[in-house]
Amino acid sequence: MDIYEALYTTRAMRRLKPDPIPRDAQARILDAAIRAPNIGEGWRFILVDDPEIKARLAPLYDQAWEQMFKAFGADRAMLLQMDGPAGRAARSGEHLAQHFAEAPLLLIGFAQNRDGSGIYPAVWSAMLAARAEGIGATLTGVMQTFVADEVFEILGVPKDEGWFMHGVVPMGYPTGRWGVAPRKPVHEVAARNGWDGDLGFTVSEPLWPGASST
Repeated sequence: MDIYEALYTTRAMRRLKPDPIPRDAQARILDAAIRAPNIGEGWRFILVDDPEIKARLAPLYDQAWEQMFKAFGADRAMLLQMDGPAGRAARSGEHLAQHFAEAPLLLIGFAQNRDGSGIYPAVWSAMLAARAEGIGATLTGVMQTFVADEVFEILGVPKDEGWFMHGVVPMGYPTGRWGVAPRKPVHEVAARNGWDGDLGFTVSEPLWPGASST
């Protein structure tokens, strides 16, 4: 797959089929992930496909999802009824929360630095590699924010060795289609040499030639 196709079409896929992901595809995904830029490789990746473990993690994900709404002072039920991008994103996230245990594979990243700067490039590389395999993924952070201790307990993560959880990535073959996500054009969100500096170019349409066909 062309790298620009992967970059432009790797979307957050939260509606996943329960079909298992072959081990050879998992191996390629992880092997690509660990080639990401890094200093020190202070990381650990756990793949979860055991139905019993996923069944224990699923209520924690739903609990964390609910706590996220409360932390932002948002009404979960009301947001799910909203129109527009916010409502669509909430309903997509709600689907994942209600079907978390059905995701065929979870990739969970751990690192020995609190900010995750050493592992997030690897997690993104894993998601790009998954895209090349036709596998959807989405990076979630609510579990590390609200229920990390419980996840550590379930997975047997040593609590006295300085590990931090950085991202739970459900993976599976998507029910939806790949495509270029709508975004504000780059000249509206970027500047040069200062906050209000003139960027020097505008990009009215996606520059990847295949964008028009998605």
